[in-house]
Amino acid sequence: MKLLVLGGTVFLGRHVVAAALASGHDVTIFHRGTSAAPTRVEALHGDRDGDVSALAKRSFDAVIDCSGYTPAQMRRTGEALAGRVGHYLFVSTRSVYRSFPPGVDVGDGAPLLDSGDGYGASKASSEEALEAVMPGRVTIVRPGLLVGPFDPTGRFTYWPLRVHRGGDVLAPGRPDRQVQFIDARDLARWCVALVKGTPSGIYDVVGRSQTMAALLQVAHRTIGGDVRLHWVADDVLLAVGVVPWTEMPLWIPESDLGLGGLMDGNDRRATGAGLQVRAVADTIRDTLHWALDPQAETPRAVATMTAQHEQLLLMTQVAVMPAP
Repeated sequence: MKLLVLGGTVFLGRHVVAAALASGHDVTIFHRGTSAAPTRVEALHGDRDGDVSALAKRSFDAVIDCSGYTPAQMRRTGEALAGRVGHYLFVSTRSVYRSFPPGVDVGDGAPLLDSGDGYGASKASSEEALEAVMPGRVTIVRPGLLVGPFDPTGRFTYWPLRVHRGGDVLAPGRPDRQVQFIDARDLARWCVALVKGTPSGIYDVVGRSQTMAALLQVAHRTIGGDVRLHWVADDVLLAVGVVPWTEMPLWIPESDLGLGGLMDGNDRRATGAGLQVRAVADTIRDTLHWALDPQAETPRAVATMTAQHEQLLLMTQVAVMPAP
């Protein structure tokens, strides 16, 4: 299969390229050239906010789009490829949904954001723009939290690194609350297999579900060391100004009426279409190995909790809950 990957050099796109090459496909990437291209691929340079002429007169069996963020980008790229590509898979996001009430399984069919300039609203408009250009030939994939090696945000990576550091660990919220995430390598492998079959439609992909306590226990068993978990209630963390999701990754207060159910989704349709996810321990081990590699570039787009702030909170004995 002749596959075009839009992006392909940073995180998910990097893994899509690796999965496609492993499956024997002929891979071309289109990117701005600000990051090194993978080996064994053809690299086309351009800018989706302007010049897409490198795509002119090229034909592909399928496209996997890992780098579309605005309706203008989708229209420009879609129009350039509309007559010369068999199928288009767009990696969107579950953030397109209007809200995530606590305890509600929000998924395909739920109301989408329809205004605003934020990430979720822009992705929702991008989906609509692409469907208008290529009706009936589009697959929309809406993942939840993507994690694993090369994650530029540093969100999930916080936890393997924190357990590796050891000692007294501030664990957020209720131990039995559910968390969800998917290893980007699993999503990439599935997208490559999915686009080969050219199905259209919408797929939510939330990945592995487990309690926060189970996740930290697996991390401890996998990494080892002396770790002592101290569970701190939602209301206490909020009262002392801890920022959910970013400063304290994987934590959203369960009382939050708009986001409290963000990790209560399901991916039954994706699982039915062949999605398989690896063991959590493998993701933890590989993420830590990458994050500790002195040769690896490990940027952090999210300002996660510092060791000094965590220590201060633990020293003040803020309503510590008993460990499970």
